[in-house]
Order: sequence, then C-alpha cells, then structure tokens
Amino acid sequence: MKKLYGKFLLILIPLIGALVILYPTYKAADLETLNTAAKLEANEAKEAGDYEKSLEIMDDFKAEYGEALADARSKRLKLGLDLRGGMYVTLEIDIIKLIEESSIREERDELLTEVLTAAKKELDDSDDPVLDVFLRNFKTIAGAQGKTLINYFDFGELKDVSEDKIIEHLQTNIDGAIDQAHEVIRQRVDKYGVSEPNIQKQGNRRILLELPGVKNEIEMRQLLSTTARLEFNMVRNNQKIVKAFYKIDMLLAEKAKRKEAIEKDTKPVVSEESATTTEEASSTATADPENPYEGMDDDAAAKQFMADHPFTTLFSTRYLGVSMRDEDKSQPQNIQYINENLPEGEYSFMISEDALEKFEAILARPDVKSLIPIDYKIVREAKDNSFYKKETGTTVYDFHCLKAEPELTGDVVTSAMATFDQQNQPIVTMGMNSDGAERWGRITGANVHKRVSVVLDDMVYTAPTIQDKISGGNTQITGMADIDEARLLEIVLKAGALKAPVQIIEERVIGPSLGEDSIMSGRNASLFAFGIVILYMLFYYNKGGFVANIALLLNVLLILALLASFHGTLTLPGIAGIILTIGMAVDANVLIFERIREELHRGRSIRSAIDEGYSKALSAIIDSNITTGITASILYFLGTGPIQGFALTLLIGIFCTLFTAILVTRAIVEVTMGAGAKTYNFGQPAVKHS
Repeated sequence: MKKLYGKFLLILIPLIGALVILYPTYKAADLETLNTAAKLEANEAKEAGDYEKSLEIMDDFKAEYGEALADARSKRLKLGLDLRGGMYVTLEIDIIKLIEESSIREERDELLTEVLTAAKKELDDSDDPVLDVFLRNFKTIAGAQGKTLINYFDFGELKDVSEDKIIEHLQTNIDGAIDQAHEVIRQRVDKYGVSEPNIQKQGNRRILLELPGVKNEIEMRQLLSTTARLEFNMVRNNQKIVKAFYKIDMLLAEKAKRKEAIEKDTKPVVSEESATTTEEASSTATADPENPYEGMDDDAAAKQFMADHPFTTLFSTRYLGVSMRDEDKSQPQNIQYINENLPEGEYSFMISEDALEKFEAILARPDVKSLIPIDYKIVREAKDNSFYKKETGTTVYDFHCLKAEPELTGDVVTSAMATFDQQNQPIVTMGMNSDGAERWGRITGANVHKRVSVVLDDMVYTAPTIQDKISGGNTQITGMADIDEARLLEIVLKAGALKAPVQIIEERVIGPSLGEDSIMSGRNASLFAFGIVILYMLFYYNKGGFVANIALLLNVLLILALLASFHGTLTLPGIAGIILTIGMAVDANVLIFERIREELHRGRSIRSAIDEGYSKALSAIIDSNITTGITASILYFLGTGPIQGFALTLLIGIFCTLFTAILVTRAIVEVTMGAGAKTYNFGQPAVKHS
C-alpha cells in the first residue's frame, strides 16, 4: 500500500506543482484586462481636463491590484512578440563613422575617405570585427602609398605614440561606443515604459531589441535613433524649489476640495462628533498657525496632512544645511511642508519606485508646470539608492532640481576613464577640449562647494560637489560606491566624447491583431495535433492509450510550467517545439506498449509483460532522446531568436518526456492495477491477471 501511495504522489505532485506555477499567468492576464480598462478610463478623464480623477482612478487600481499585478507579472509565462505584438528592432552602431571622427580633422584626405568607403562596403556583407576590416583596407590602400595610422590619428593622452597604441585606443573607443549605446537605449526604453523589454548585444556592432506591447512605432523609432544628449547642469535643491513644491500642494488640495464640494453640491452634513473635531481643529489652527493639526488624534492628523499635501507626501525631503561643505553640514532633518517658513540652504529629495508614476504625472500637468520656476527642471537619478535599498529593502530614487540651461554639453568631453585613486577608491577621470576646459574652469571657479550634475537623456548619473576650481579640463570625479558604478559613469561621459551614430537596420512591427492571429493559429495547431494523437492512442492502444494521453497532458503542463519558472519566453517556434515534443512523447509510449504486447504474445503474465516492456524499451527511448537533445543544444547555443525559442522548448520537452512517458505512465498503471484491475488492455485481447 505504501508503494502505491508513493506512485500516487508521483502523479499528483507534478500536476499540482505545474498548476501552481502557471496560476500567475492566468492571474496576470485577468488583472491586465482590468489594468487596461482603468488606463482607458484614466486617459478619458485626463483628456477631459480632470487630472484629479485620472490620478484617483489609477491610485485606486494600484491600491487594490497593484501589488498582485506586479507579483503575477514577475512569475507569469512570458509571450514573445509573435504572440503578444510589439516591435523587433536591430540597431547598428556606425563604427566607421566613429573611426572617421576619431581622426585628425585637418589630415583627412581622399586616401582616408577611400579606405573608409571600402571598409564600409566590405562590412555590408561581413560580420568581421570592424577595426580588423578597417585596418585591412588601410594597409591595402593607404599603406601602399606610404601612409601610417600616425599620419591620421593623434590621441593627446597617449605618450610615445605608435601604431599599436593607436589601434588599442581605437578598439577601446569602439567597445565604449557599443556599451554607451546599450546603456542609452536601455534607459530610453525604461523611461518609455515598455514592460519586459529584451535588449542584448549581437556581434561587435549590433544591438537587438524586442519591445512587447509597443503600438506607436513612429515615436519609438524617433526615440531609438535620436543622438544621446549629455549635459552638465548645476543642482538647485534650494529653498526656492521647496516653496514651489508647497505651492503645488496648495493647488492640488484646493482643487480637490473644490471638486468634492461640486460633487456634493451642498455643504457637507457632518455628525456632531466630527463637527466638534472640525471646530477644535479650526480653533487650534487659529490659535497656533504653526501647527494646524494640534488637538487631532494621530490618525486624523495624518489623514488631514495627506489631504493638505497630496504632492509632497509622495516623497521625503531633508534639510542638509546652509552649504555642502563638510565642515558646514548639519544633521539632516526631515522637512514637513506645514508652511513656507523654510530655511535657506541645501535640501535632498527621495522618492519610492511605487510613487514615481504619480509624481511624474503631477509634474506633467500644465497647471503644475506653471508653479515650477521657468529656469528649473526636476530630474531623477538613473540608479536607485543602493544604500537605502540595502538597509530597508525598498527601491527608492534620489531626484534633483537642476538649472534648466546646461553649463556645458557632452561635445566638449574628449576622454573618460574609470580607475582607482591612491587610496584604492574608484574614481573617473575626465578630459575636455580646449574650449571646454576654459569654460569648465570659469564654471567650477564660480561654483566652489556647489553641486553639478552629469545628465544623460534627462537622467542624473552623478551629482558631485565642486571642491576647487578646475583648470585645464582634466577632472577627477569621486564618490562612486564601486568600480562598476565608475565604469557606468565612464560610459555615460563617453556619450559626449564618442561620435558613433546608431542606425535602425531592421524593424518588424507585429500588431496586436497579428499577435492574436498567431496565438489562434498556434493554439489550433497544438489542439489539432494533440487531438489526433489522443484519438490514435485511444483507438490503437485502448486503456494503455488512455494512460499515455494523461501523461501527455501532464507533459505539456510541465513544459509550460518549467518555461515560466526559468523566465523563458513562449514564441511560435516554441509552440512548434511543444508539438514536436507531443510526437516524441507518444513515440516513447509506443515503444513501451509494443514491447508489452510482444511479451504478452509470448505468454507472459500481465505484470511480467509490463515489467519487461518498460525495462527493455528504456535504452531505445533514452538513445533517441539524447540524440535529439544534442541537436537541440546545438540549436540553442549557436542559434538566435526564434531558433533558440524552438530549441529551448524542445530541450525542456525531452526531460518532461522521459519523466512522463516512463515514470508517470508506469505509476498510473501500477496504481490502477493495485486498485484491483484484473486486466489491462494495450490493444491486444484482454488478458486475465495471473
């Protein structure tokens, strides 16, 4: 009995496990429908000018379903573009243009132009490294005329210039251009709000993007092809912007009260108890304008405070002191926006990831924009606050008020390098051209002990304090947490130093309707294949075929569950892999059942025939699946895109087939026979249990 109990668990546990893993997929689909409906309603309210209602609709949805939706999205089975719809884009970085821009402008001649043209033409039909192609053509064309790389390239920071050092420097610039383009595109896609994008480098000059759910391909195309903009803006986290935030509070609170009054259309009727509380609060506010919440209990005061400050309660504000000099820093103090009696000096702002969308929606309102000083702009940091996340587990971002007009742009940056200082702390050294160095000296001299931000595509990557006037343009930036953060800043700074345009060389747009058609086609093909196999097995192998069909259903569920747990993506080629797996799984059972029938024909008992059938067919089943697995592995590791999707589901299917076709079917047979079955029909005449 214990043996049968174990066999029963072998069937039940995988089934329950698969259903549990796939449940978030069902839940996410259900909540996505509600989310889409809420967004449509919110957009309609926004278009009608009712910003409060628009925010309220989304707030209500997030409060009720936000956490559940985020959790379900992270665990669900992801659908590829061919099923979900969206954009597939291949970007190519123009490395030849980068090499041209790296050369000495005055030395560019027809010979160099001929080399670059020949290299570009060769690259149209070649995936060889760009620098290798350029050097090969340079040697053939320019080298034959007695020219060397030293004639065309002069990197000021290089000592003892040689061709090898020039080649090494060019390769560094090329690698930096690819990393920089990858970082810029990732930030842009994240800001655009694409959920579950897939961004990966391909080869030595291309970037592949899969952007599910993107509908406005024109806007996305412009976003991807726009040149990155690097700026240096002075930080203005001062009393002026804090007062502006306070005015936004008053605007939103007043509009909320006005809306509430309009909805009620009459003066609200309140209970005697609440009227007393209101009178007490009113008298307290009159008696002590510094604290209008005196006399209220904690819950009432907190609720009223949030109603009075709908904007500033989204983030935390801390007062740092009168300057950023270490000797003048006071203990940071949390600021409550109770009134405008705020001290002058430096402030810091921090907002949680959950509040970002509402925060940005409020700042985008025309009536709110008018309250922000025209020469200021609000920009958040690209990276989350790692220290705060480590301490609390919450993802938060610092944001800054910046001077809208940049002091410098990235075109003056000539070099950037992540390294270590004498204390082995990560730093970034930055060099500028002569024009930039002169202006940088004036800027830093006039803003000692003030902060300047490095901004790429309206995202702050660092905001260090200027310690002294910097002459000559050679700047050392400190304060990085680790070398990875320093390398990221190096990439960002090179956005201004490297002239490598990004071009869209391939673009496929898959509309939602096409995605639905693909889903329907894939589903119909799967059901048709599944149905034919089930009918055949039932017709030819009778009760044994019924057992194989149960295992087959579990097999498909396990494939989908494992794909979801590995964070894989289901595509049309993936569905083809599942259909192929169905055939392979049945083939394994055919081998087993045919062997059982042979043993029965020889006169063995039903139990003996079953034992022999499973043991003798095992080697053939394993051999056939291993050879298929080797082929699938080669396709997965050497293929890309759709081929990988097909190979992944096929590999998962092989493991599931070995489990279900051998262990699960055997367990079902043992359980049913242990329950008292006297015969077991595998397509042969019924044989009595002996």
